[in-house]
Amino acid sequence: MLGAQAGAAQTPPPGSPHDGNAAKNYAGIVSKKNLQIWRAEGDGDGTLAHDKPATKPGYYGIGAVPSAAQIAGWTIAVPPSGAGLPAGSGTAAAGATIYASHCAMCHGGFGEGAHNYPALVGGVGSLGGSSPQKTVGSYWPYATTVWDYINRAMPFYAPHTLKPDEVYALTAYILNMNGVTRSDWVADAKSVPLVKMPNRNAFNWKDPRPVTHNIACMKNCVSPSSVKITSNAVTMNLTPRMTGPVDHMKAGQ
Repeated sequence: MLGAQAGAAQTPPPGSPHDGNAAKNYAGIVSKKNLQIWRAEGDGDGTLAHDKPATKPGYYGIGAVPSAAQIAGWTIAVPPSGAGLPAGSGTAAAGATIYASHCAMCHGGFGEGAHNYPALVGGVGSLGGSSPQKTVGSYWPYATTVWDYINRAMPFYAPHTLKPDEVYALTAYILNMNGVTRSDWVADAKSVPLVKMPNRNAFNWKDPRPVTHNIACMKNCVSPSSVKITSNAVTMNLTPRMTGPVDHMKAGQ
């Protein structure tokens, strides 16, 4: 029986890439190139011989290979070291004018935030409280991130429209509003990475969970019935109560 099946002629199932009627039906809908690719891929069950197109299958004609110039336009990340910062400079005085024109409508005249947009100033000392306020001055660990984010995404309605000098000026102004830098400080590729933000050394979290091992016990192992849970994510304040163990939830713990 198996030999008979192996030697029997295989008929393409209806609607498959190798069904002649299906190919004719799709001929007026799918381009010739894409129809070739579709037929070359076959049914996906590995039982039918594939018709190979004259040319190597492409990617369905969607998208294009980006040019070097297009890639360079998005290779703009600036790490804490400041690598990639361009030439230019700016002061808080110059930044105040730019801020009033492009930023104040969302972030407030003094960086306090407006219309539910995030505040840029304040919140120092609040991170350990019940209502932490994450601003540039209270939360961000590196000044280079200020430059990077403005250059990458601001202003919200027209990103990538500010020139390097304008981004440096806004960086100087925002840092000055937070009391991080002096009003006469000049922001440039050398000075921005040297700024020490208030939260520089507090941007770490110590995992209280014990270090475990992954070596399987093969003999003299602890009986599963004797294992006791001594702590969990709820009691250690790592997880909200509603997502804790079911038995704790039922007990109202």
